[in-house]
Amino acid sequence: MSRGADRPLPTTVWLPKGEGPFPLILFSHGLGGKPSHYRELVTAWARAGFVVAAPAYPHTSASAAEFNVLDVINQPADASYVITETLAELGATVDDSRIAAAGHSAGGVTTIGLFSGTRDERLRAGVVLAGRQILPQPFIGPDAPLLFVHGRRDATVAYADGQAAYSAVQWPKAFLTVTDGGHVASGRSLDVIATTSTDFWRWALYGDESARDRLKPDAVRGGLATLQDRLG
Repeated sequence: MSRGADRPLPTTVWLPKGEGPFPLILFSHGLGGKPSHYRELVTAWARAGFVVAAPAYPHTSASAAEFNVLDVINQPADASYVITETLAELGATVDDSRIAAAGHSAGGVTTIGLFSGTRDERLRAGVVLAGRQILPQPFIGPDAPLLFVHGRRDATVAYADGQAAYSAVQWPKAFLTVTDGGHVASGRSLDVIATTSTDFWRWALYGDESARDRLKPDAVRGGLATLQDRLG
């Protein structure tokens, strides 16, 4: 798909098994990334009953012909466009009343933008991985639960920046701190993030209260992470 001649948005879609309708998660990659870099995480979400649509952004992806960090400010509009096109393409497979957004690093910035000055009011929930607030008008529009995930030893996006974004949210929210985590999660830390974020999605998009109850125990299992929350 493409939002105009100069904004191609090739999009990878992961589908759950079954007929649906399923909630939709729009996933945004980080600088120099591509959807396949996040395969382990997003396939965990798909197995749990979520459609995941992940575009490669035209000027910040690994395949970008003209790389431009500043183009991140245009990505929330790209993401909203991909949501619209994915809904049209998949039809009854997706429940258009249960849409969410997630992203890592610059993709986390993009995700925050979708809940801020470029608010997409279709969004019911979000997950921000190693993101920070750089766009104006933070967190406007209807309430939407947000989960922030950040490594305390992140040398690319400061942990304090993630906490500042979390503090700005007035809606239900949670913050998963990966104690020895850096900017990119792997191994057992990624397992914790996948499990905890899946719990969050199941609660926020399926109304699964048992998933809400599992959130904190799953976050602290193995002593790799801690969780603070105001999810109610």
